[in-house]
Amino acid sequence: QVQLVESGGGLVQAGGSLRLSCAASGRTFSTYDVGWFRQNLGKEREFVAAIRWGGRSTYYADSVKGRFTISRDNAKSTVYLQMSSLKPEDTAVYSCAAKFGGFPNAKPSDYEYWGQGTQVTVSS
Repeated sequence: QVQLVESGGGLVQAGGSLRLSCAASGRTFSTYDVGWFRQNLGKEREFVAAIRWGGRSTYYADSVKGRFTISRDNAKSTVYLQMSSLKPEDTAVYSCAAKFGGFPNAKPSDYEYWGQGTQVTVSS
């Protein structure tokens, strides 16, 4: 069992930066791949980025490539999403999710555990 809690969301101006954190509980967290997703009201959940359990492999959506960086510290059971050059269209609720095996995977339905999400709002 893995429990995930996101933090770090907020309001930022376009061009600014934010770092999201996904803190996990569970002794086996270091064996899980983790993904970040985002969703706006009335829209489907969108894949943002994923990182393999060991942290050496990452995968990004084209819309964020070069602007966002995913990383993890398994000693702290935490995954990060560094977001830079933010745009108004990045506004969404961002959630982290964990799954075992099958990296990379951008399908939300394949992820087993989810956090509650954190709101990111980018003003123009």
